[in-house]
Amino acid sequence: MNHESHERHEKLLYPDEVFGIQGAVFAVYATLGAGFLEGVYQECLAIEFEARGIPFAALHSLPLSYRGRPLRHSYVADFVCFDRIILELKAVREIAPEHRAQTLNYLKASGLRLGLLVNFGALPKVKIERFAL
Repeated sequence: MNHESHERHEKLLYPDEVFGIQGAVFAVYATLGAGFLEGVYQECLAIEFEARGIPFAALHSLPLSYRGRPLRHSYVADFVCFDRIILELKAVREIAPEHRAQTLNYLKASGLRLGLLVNFGALPKVKIERFAL
């Protein structure tokens, strides 16, 4: 690893945790491939997280507020891993701008700093986008 890529690696948030999450995502995709519904990937990923000892909360509710007042509505993130990384799953041909906006909104609503948007529907391989605040 050269100095420049080492510096870039140092600046990434939670590199070890993200590496573990990515390994689980790749394992699920290697087994299932593309073509399943998002819920199937979510269930399999929960099993993979358990097998790898990755702490997670599935379908984690994120409270919202407006002008300091709590709202009745909330966001539900597919996963929050390690109590600090939001994982949003999709099973679509291509990620759309609204998917990226959704992930960023989850970060803002939760106060967490890192989100991963995972698309299991992409071909020829799963795609993972990283969002940091």
